[in-house]
Amino acid sequence: MHKRWIRRRLPVLIFAFFIILYVDFQLRTSSLPKVSVAHHPSPGALQRSIQQAPSPAKDAQTPASSSRSGDGGHPDSEVAHVTQPKLKLEDIFIAVKTTGRFHKTRLALLLETWISRTKAQTFIFTDTEDEDLSSEGLNMVVTGCQSDHSQQALSCKMSAEYDGFMASDKRWFCHVDDDNYVNPDALLSLLSAFPKDSDIYVGKPSLNKPITAHELLEGNATREVQFWFATGGAGFCLSRRLAEKMSPWASGSRFEQTSAKIRLPDDCTVGFIVGKRLGISMVHCPLFHSHLENLLLISHRSIPHQVTLSYGMFENKMNSIEVKGRFSKEEDPSRFKTVHCMLYPFTSWCP
Repeated sequence: MHKRWIRRRLPVLIFAFFIILYVDFQLRTSSLPKVSVAHHPSPGALQRSIQQAPSPAKDAQTPASSSRSGDGGHPDSEVAHVTQPKLKLEDIFIAVKTTGRFHKTRLALLLETWISRTKAQTFIFTDTEDEDLSSEGLNMVVTGCQSDHSQQALSCKMSAEYDGFMASDKRWFCHVDDDNYVNPDALLSLLSAFPKDSDIYVGKPSLNKPITAHELLEGNATREVQFWFATGGAGFCLSRRLAEKMSPWASGSRFEQTSAKIRLPDDCTVGFIVGKRLGISMVHCPLFHSHLENLLLISHRSIPHQVTLSYGMFENKMNSIEVKGRFSKEEDPSRFKTVHCMLYPFTSWCP
């Protein structure tokens, strides 16, 4: 009787056993994480996707254009950190435009402050020989350009700056005037945010809209053109790849010829070549500053993140940043010494 009971119940037990195994299998597989190939690309696929990424100059969501003036922020880019070797200060060609009458004043202030930390990377373009400066071992280029502030004189110096950069092995060309303070760390941080081998023209426009010019054509005809340009009074930078593409309109005497065609000075000519000849967008960055803006609006806490600062007369008043320090405004009207001691407090002459 016991055997008959086992024979009747055995199929039921076997069926129940298989049901339990099936349910257990379903529960285990449903709890496993789902793997997506798209989320785990191979190194080769990742590299291809980075190379095909849009250039910041054409992308409205660039790190530089999304920064805000005075908020202490500075651009960052995950793509830049993946694709390019770490940018160094030695990779940047910093060109300072000056003139003989400002050697003892404006230029002397820069030499005492920020140029003292970037001497090897800074190239001074002037129109006057100066034995005192030459004896200091500076990278000084006497251009032979006129000493006035005319369109021709300004374009002549910018042409010399461009040719000087092209003859170097630097990766970036940055222009500033002799009334600009350059923060090397902020400059390096900004330029490091852009992908390697991209067409980058970054700076700050002095106008809130594109400038209108009349390009001179053959037969004395003209045509109206509009383009953005980064004001030279705040400084701007060009990547090596973009500078090379500018060569047909910028190398040698061509820069001055291009400037004459639009009858506008050096910084406008750079914007014209980049925007109209090459069709490449300017990256608008609020971290550059000229004396033509209200510098009092720059907050004290954001100063370490600003790429350039300036000073000068604006609306018949001295225009400079508001920053406290042991130098009085009479001792340091530009506030450059105060800023320098804030950034580099162990400088020998800082209080």
